[in-house]
Amino acid sequence: MTQAPHQPPMHIFGLAGWSGSGKTTLMVSLLSRLSALGLTLSSLKHAHHHFDVDQPGKDSFRHRAAGAMEVMVASANRWALMHELRGAPEPDMEALISHMTPVDLVLVEGFKTHRHPKLEIHRPALGQPLLAPQDRHIVAVASDRPISGLQVPVLDLDDVPAIASFIVRHCDLVPRTRGVA
Repeated sequence: MTQAPHQPPMHIFGLAGWSGSGKTTLMVSLLSRLSALGLTLSSLKHAHHHFDVDQPGKDSFRHRAAGAMEVMVASANRWALMHELRGAPEPDMEALISHMTPVDLVLVEGFKTHRHPKLEIHRPALGQPLLAPQDRHIVAVASDRPISGLQVPVLDLDDVPAIASFIVRHCDLVPRTRGVA
């Protein structure tokens, strides 16, 4: 990732887990909680299937369908850049993050096999195995049930303040508002 020399490095922290474990619900809660601490945040979500943020019939959709590699849509409230791969390989996480504006923390949902620090979201009722024993990049597990025998901390999945505090400490972030994560 290329950054201007005066910019501190962006911290990256991920949420990983099986489908249905509650990654998105936790992600939204954490974004709200960490933002309230005055941290600047971005998020990156990996989609495993074909997705499209555009809609057929819209001008931007027509531009892409006609062959544009990139289409930017801009307004007074936001802008979005859509980039078509057109058969090129999917970019890795570093390449994607290099396109983002520097922030204090990029929270990543998915990319569970990538080598970045991650919190595993685990619900034993789903019947899926824990990822933590096979992934040394999982630095903690958040679960709705007690889990013993792990080499990493186990956090209560419903205790968003405690999970936010763990991330702040792990990433050595400094909140800009009073109080503890």
